[in-house]
Amino acid sequence: MTSKYFWLTAPFVFVIFWSGGYTFAKLGLMHIEPMTMLAVRYGIAAIILMPCVLWFSNGWPTNKRHWSIMATTGFLIQCVYFGLTYLAFKMGMNAGTAAVIMSIQPILVAALMPSSSGRGSTFFLWVGLVVGLLGVVLVSISGNSLGPSPWTAFFLAVSALAGITIATLFEKLHGVKTDPILGGFVQYLIGFSVLLPIAFMTETMVIDWQPELIVSIAYLVLANSIVSVGVYIALLQRGDATKISSLFYLVPPLAMFIAWAVLGEAVTKLAIVGFILSATGVYIVNKQAS
Repeated sequence: MTSKYFWLTAPFVFVIFWSGGYTFAKLGLMHIEPMTMLAVRYGIAAIILMPCVLWFSNGWPTNKRHWSIMATTGFLIQCVYFGLTYLAFKMGMNAGTAAVIMSIQPILVAALMPSSSGRGSTFFLWVGLVVGLLGVVLVSISGNSLGPSPWTAFFLAVSALAGITIATLFEKLHGVKTDPILGGFVQYLIGFSVLLPIAFMTETMVIDWQPELIVSIAYLVLANSIVSVGVYIALLQRGDATKISSLFYLVPPLAMFIAWAVLGEAVTKLAIVGFILSATGVYIVNKQAS
């Protein structure tokens, strides 16, 4: 019974906690540079998970292939996706442009991993994907958040999109089940080991420990790094990749509402319409992929 309720609530937990990451990252980046922030975030997450791994983790890998799978997923999500997205922000890309680029992920997953459903179901699956994408675009336009970005930032954002897409497909195709606690611990060790040297070489690594930064790091570590990523990997290992990826359509609209609640950013009527379209798209995808 407990397991049943977990799987029913897991998609909602993932979307809400992942969406809040944009707002709390924005809150913290006023006091710290992006690569330094990620290195601190991953280091703290690894320290928190270490005793959990030693005491509660089950099913330790027994071969090199399993360890390499965990490391690859960690590199793709923590270094490629998060790392390149934060670098794109540093290079001048705004959140709205990044949101639209990242929202292409469900389309890519559906194209690269076609549904096994019939022709009619596949048609409605694509209808849902397109409707969800339209909703994301409306949300971004509503806040005037789309704007020109340097080509370097655009390339970084597209590379980040490739990272999360490859990670999603990889998790569905390798067929290996990983204990979520151990998997998260390995991911953050990889992220910390890769991004700390990058921060050392490219940033001042000066940290202004203001209350906003402490709250930001706490949220990003607990809600984003430990809960959201763990739930996302668990959902991928259990369910349809296109169905799970469609949840990303809800991230920009929910991120906007969280930013309104925490930072006081405006919410327009067009944004509400976009949110409804995104939710409708996710519903159609989930209905057809189930």
